Amino acid sequence: MGTGGAPTSSLDSSSTAQWKYDVFLSFRGSDTRRSFTDHLYAALKQKGIFTFRDNEKLERGKHISTELLKAIEESRFAIVIFSINYASSTWCLDELSKIVKCMKETGLTVLPIFYDVDPCDVRKQMGTFGQAFNEHAERFKENMEKIKTWRSALREVANLFGWHLQDRYESEFIQDIVGQIFHKLHLKFSINPNSFTYKQKKESVTKNLVGINFSVDELITSYLRLHRNNVYMIGICGMGGLGKTTLAKVVYDMCSNHFEGSSFIANVREACEKNGLLPLQKQLLGQILEERNIDIWDVYEGVNMIKKTLRQKKVLLVLDDVNQLDQLENLVGKHDWFGSGSWIIITTRDKHLLVEHGVDEDKIYSPNTLKDQDALKLFCSKAFKKERPKEGFVNISYSVVNHAKGLPLALIVLGSFLAGRRIDVWKSALESLKKIPKREIVDILKVSYDGLEEMVKEIFLDIACFFRGEMKYRVMERLENCGFDAGIGISVLMDKSLITIEFGQLQMHDLLQEMGREIIRRESAEPGKRSRLWLREDLLHVLTNNTATEAIQAIFLNSFRVGRVQNDEAFPKALSKMYNLRLLRIGNVHIPNGLDYLSNNLRYLDWKGYSSKCLPSSFQPEKLVELALRWSKIEYLWEGIKYLDKLKFIDLRYSKKLIWTPEFSGSLERLYLGYCINLVKIHPSIGKLSRLIVLDLGFCYSLINLPSMSSKMESLKILILCHCSKLKEIEFGGILKSLSKLYLGEYATVRFAIFTMRTLFDAMALPTDNISSLRSLENLCVLGPPKLAKLPEKLWELKHLMDFQFRGNVMREISHSFLYRYLSHYSVRNLRIFQLFKLEVYGYDESAQRRSGITLQKKRKKKSGYDGSAQQQSGITLPNKRKKKSSRVALHH
Repeated sequence: MGTGGAPTSSLDSSSTAQWKYDVFLSFRGSDTRRSFTDHLYAALKQKGIFTFRDNEKLERGKHISTELLKAIEESRFAIVIFSINYASSTWCLDELSKIVKCMKETGLTVLPIFYDVDPCDVRKQMGTFGQAFNEHAERFKENMEKIKTWRSALREVANLFGWHLQDRYESEFIQDIVGQIFHKLHLKFSINPNSFTYKQKKESVTKNLVGINFSVDELITSYLRLHRNNVYMIGICGMGGLGKTTLAKVVYDMCSNHFEGSSFIANVREACEKNGLLPLQKQLLGQILEERNIDIWDVYEGVNMIKKTLRQKKVLLVLDDVNQLDQLENLVGKHDWFGSGSWIIITTRDKHLLVEHGVDEDKIYSPNTLKDQDALKLFCSKAFKKERPKEGFVNISYSVVNHAKGLPLALIVLGSFLAGRRIDVWKSALESLKKIPKREIVDILKVSYDGLEEMVKEIFLDIACFFRGEMKYRVMERLENCGFDAGIGISVLMDKSLITIEFGQLQMHDLLQEMGREIIRRESAEPGKRSRLWLREDLLHVLTNNTATEAIQAIFLNSFRVGRVQNDEAFPKALSKMYNLRLLRIGNVHIPNGLDYLSNNLRYLDWKGYSSKCLPSSFQPEKLVELALRWSKIEYLWEGIKYLDKLKFIDLRYSKKLIWTPEFSGSLERLYLGYCINLVKIHPSIGKLSRLIVLDLGFCYSLINLPSMSSKMESLKILILCHCSKLKEIEFGGILKSLSKLYLGEYATVRFAIFTMRTLFDAMALPTDNISSLRSLENLCVLGPPKLAKLPEKLWELKHLMDFQFRGNVMREISHSFLYRYLSHYSVRNLRIFQLFKLEVYGYDESAQRRSGITLQKKRKKKSGYDGSAQQQSGITLPNKRKKKSSRVALHH
């Protein structure tokens, strides 16, 4: 049985039938299964219309199956595709008889399609239909009643309104059919909460949710209309943790299939703070238009595209957690941006924001907190994994629920915290709750925090203040570097419903984040005496008033910019007091006289635009794990010997004044020096870094010599040497068994083990000897103007190589064994050759080319005597005069 997508569960208030399918397809498999019927089925599925199509195995049976008969009974519509051999199948005729019976008895709507047959032939059983019945008459001489039933069914269905293909284009024909089916289905959609199918759909969507049904009914029936021409723009407004997002998601899941397009954009506020509005515009358009690659360059173009492409579409759009007017103006500016009948639902905490955007006050819905019984049920589902309190916990459960005041998030967190604990712990927790002002939601949530061990508390506070929304693996690395057991800590926080993992990112509710930050604020009224600083204003206060103390453990500003400080020496002076600083992330702080002190406890140092020529001489980075000084004015990192046993990551990209590097430690895993245009010298210790995974020297124009790379560099996976134009020679003294990505260009000589890669301007070929020392290579990119004339035949020995890119080379020939290997071997995905002046290919296998990802671009001349369609597919020009046995392909530019 073939099906498509999630069922729409179309809601018909006039019927209590339990429809399982929107459409049942009846067709002659040998005529249309792999052509018209397949295309129609795909189009219905794409539109969200749940369709039954029997599979091939079912049709091979002699008699119609009970499964198929049941599918007819459970369908809203039946589409009968009359094709030339339809009547020759007794299976089809029995199926049609059942369809007619259901049409009369259950109200099944039947729609015929006449595919390459005359409707008159179907009605009167003429042509192939007549021939088929002549054969049936011979076969069923003793059962003429069956013949009579079949003839009657054909006449009845052929006389119904339907579609006749005639000489129309099939694609246009199918779109017309699907459009009408979609319209017919949704004309019967009912938003009457008393209808059977409405209740059934709502129950399936809200199955694991507590206390939301009333809000769903109230929102849909009082604030929205499905079959009106108006564009409905409504707001769901209320405090954090009230369930606004959940309510909007339920409405979206119930109704999205009844629109021509839909989009749910979650966490608008957070997404805008991180990446701006452009990605959200792309998401909105991509989801509604069902396009993966939306090509818009800026927000203004995005606004124009939304207005232009959606003004005729009936859409359902949800914007979740909006907090700025420009978000609404650039995503859902005005009602006339969208087609008639569209629903625009906005969730926010700010009612004034909705009014300012033009949402009528009577279109702003404010959900209530949960009623007592629903609140108890939600709390018990977390505390006891059932709807009612466990014996002995009834009274205290009511007391806890009363203090939560019906706030769903507080109920979930407290229930998770108390789950599995003894009654005395519950009583102690309740006493703590009674001391917390009822108006302070953060204080209620803090009870769960207070039950954590000290280490887990520190992890929670770091996540709340700095790491919410970041990838879990990156956060775990930083926490581990600070001496925390991140695996256990994050697991405990997830169990207590204090954090969640969404698409690999650490997330928490706004209220929980505010709780964590409020805990830090309560450490002291003076920011300089708090353990963590994340606000620019607090840091400026500390610098301006010289109130820094040893209490500060972390400064982490996402914006990187501190702002203007009146006293240029304020920051060095403040840092000199921060003995316990372990995390520092800032940027663009100008220190004219240099920096004298950095905490030796630093594990993470990220200072964009660092303005001194080196780090303080007194700095002993024994605990430092990550060092990032992008866009800095640094000339060298430090003088003398430093113990760097824990340093794994160095990023000095775009540090244009960097001249030389210090000695590197054996723990280093990633070294980024790209675009350090004045870098001349790299310390020889780089050749002994056995753990080094990434080495980026791209665009180091002044680099003359790179130290010899020893065989110890067995971990190196990515090597970037693009545009190192003065680099004389690079030597690797062993097999690079891990190297998977190699980027070369504008360098002189690269020596790998025994063989040498020569790409001087007068060099004409890549090496052929011992190339297997790059046995793990997956990506090879050669950039720049070197005169690379020929690719070697033995390059195919690199069995893992999947992606080639050659750009700007005067390549004259690809040897036939090379091409055959790479065009026929399935491991090769892409061969991309750009900006070549002349290329000749020998031994070309056209079918193999089609299987591969070969791309030959920048074709400037055409040769006569070639197959235009084939050329368009491959991008290769075939010469005019060529012998049949040659199989030579030439590309001229």
